[in-house]
Amino acid sequence: MVTAVTNLGRSGLFDWVFQRVSAVVLAAYTIFIVAFIATHPQLDYATWRDLFDQQWMRIFSFIALISVAGHGWIGLWAVLTDYVTERMMGGKALSLRIVALGAYALVTLSYLVWGFEILWGF
Repeated sequence: MVTAVTNLGRSGLFDWVFQRVSAVVLAAYTIFIVAFIATHPQLDYATWRDLFDQQWMRIFSFIALISVAGHGWIGLWAVLTDYVTERMMGGKALSLRIVALGAYALVTLSYLVWGFEILWGF
């Protein structure tokens, strides 16, 4: 049986699949942006704005932003639980993990809200 590992009520399998899917999304987004820039040698603000005025691009960008947030959360959790152990920290590991994940959650939430505001102009 797969147990919950991120305290989000999900399983380790869900985290593994999410991290792989988010990596594919981020790779596709990166390839698209690089290709767009490469195919528009005289890229100006108007062209860039036209790209991001399209609904599909806003959705794709927000999905990429969510992918960064989730991928980072799972990665940070894995690093903290693998390398910040009770033995290493003298009983302070749990506190450090909670502080680090809490800080990541606050920063990431603010980036998600900010990204949504930038993409949809609210």
